[in-house]
Amino acid sequence: DVQLQASGGGLVQAGGSLRLSCATSGFDFDAYAVGWFRQAPGKEREGVACINIRDGDTYYARSVEGRFAISSDNAKNTVHLQMNDLKPEDSAIYYCAVDNVEDWTLGPMGNQMYEAWGQGTLVTVSS
Repeated sequence: DVQLQASGGGLVQAGGSLRLSCATSGFDFDAYAVGWFRQAPGKEREGVACINIRDGDTYYARSVEGRFAISSDNAKNTVHLQMNDLKPEDSAIYYCAVDNVEDWTLGPMGNQMYEAWGQGTLVTVSS
């Protein structure tokens, strides 16, 4: 049974940092890709970053490139999203999701169909 647990959200001032974590279980971690998405009130869900656990390849949305970094801790089956230089427009509920790499393509995340999702963690950036 695939389980994803996102954590690490909170309230931070603009320019600050947060580190989100997605703890996973119930599947072969090395055979999957993990993505981080976010959704702000009244806005569409946006794919933020993703990583192929098998080879470490990463992709970032243009809105976060250079400020966010996605990484995996394979010993703990956990993926982190380090978020630096946060802006008010980064405020959203952040979700992690997983997909088998056999069904997944590195690149823009808007059309990817991830097979399992975790609950969200709220990030609020004050100005």
